[in-house]
Amino acid sequence: MKLTLIGNGIMAQSLARGLIKNHEVEMIGRDEEKLKIIQEKMPQITIKVLEDQEDITGKNVLFCVKPYALQSVSARLVGNANVLLSILAGTKLESLKKQIKAKHYIRTMPNIAASVQNSMTTITGDNEAKIIAMEIFSSIGQAVWVNTETQLDIATAIAGSGPAYLALVAEALADGAVKAGLERHLSMQLVQGLFSGTSSLLKHTHPSTLKDSVMSPGGTTAAGYAELEKYGVRNAMIKAVEEAYNKAVELGKK
Repeated sequence: MKLTLIGNGIMAQSLARGLIKNHEVEMIGRDEEKLKIIQEKMPQITIKVLEDQEDITGKNVLFCVKPYALQSVSARLVGNANVLLSILAGTKLESLKKQIKAKHYIRTMPNIAASVQNSMTTITGDNEAKIIAMEIFSSIGQAVWVNTETQLDIATAIAGSGPAYLALVAEALADGAVKAGLERHLSMQLVQGLFSGTSSLLKHTHPSTLKDSVMSPGGTTAAGYAELEKYGVRNAMIKAVEEAYNKAVELGKK
């Protein structure tokens, strides 16, 4: 399937890197030099500088610009796309329909792991485009269809923003090991293995069951876990999801 990515930022590049394994990818952006550098790294893609009258007629468009750039970029798009798949956080389908012409509209929230074909992507929009959207995003990881834009905004706060939160946890664990006296490279190797193994367990084990299976009475894990609760790690994670969702709602009102 031929896909046109409009945008050349980090998420557009992550998507392209994952999609080129199964799709023909065209990337359209405003920065010619940046596009050339991207193509050097991914020679399978074709690149094009965004024109003042960029014709998207019949194309399957992945719209990958920042939300604040919606108006300035959409003003340069002409024609009627086949499907418009937007990754813009908080930007409602209604807003997209007012500014870009397409037969069908989809909102989606992949994450940066698309680059290694392991994204957790949430999708909603026109049911007529559900099959094609699920096909595209299932090729770069897991894809879940939700029924409302509110659900997608909540999912954005978890699956879209989540890699940043988990990266913070990973960095903190490694820092803790270094503080205790372990070399940095060994600390990172341990954390990488920890995340990989725990991810596998979470596919068929509830987090509370997993926690209890590790935490022996009076043991090392119980001592460390008590510190996490003492300093409010659980509540901080809940608040992070809540605030990210609120931000998505705020973006949708602009």
